[in-house]
Amino acid sequence: MVKAFEAGLAKFADQGVGVETCLIGLDGRDDVKAVVGNALRARPWECVTIGGGLRHSDDQVELLEQVINLVRRHAPDAAIAFNSTPATTYEAAARWID
Repeated sequence: MVKAFEAGLAKFADQGVGVETCLIGLDGRDDVKAVVGNALRARPWECVTIGGGLRHSDDQVELLEQVINLVRRHAPDAAIAFNSTPATTYEAAARWID
């Protein structure tokens, strides 16, 4: 999983596109509102990609809703993309970035 994640991020560098990550734990220990909110307020974003760890688990529906609503609130001009695997993060974002 880590190698796929790193490979996905490397594609951004290969294409000369900047990327930043904002990882949150799925176990409820992170203050999601603070972590995601701070990352989203850090600068304007062209696209925010939300990974499958949130989307593919029925147990994470409320967390997915929270993250999407944080994106809407703090980065309203950003496109929202969904990758199919960590390795396809660049392809997901590239559908929406110039």
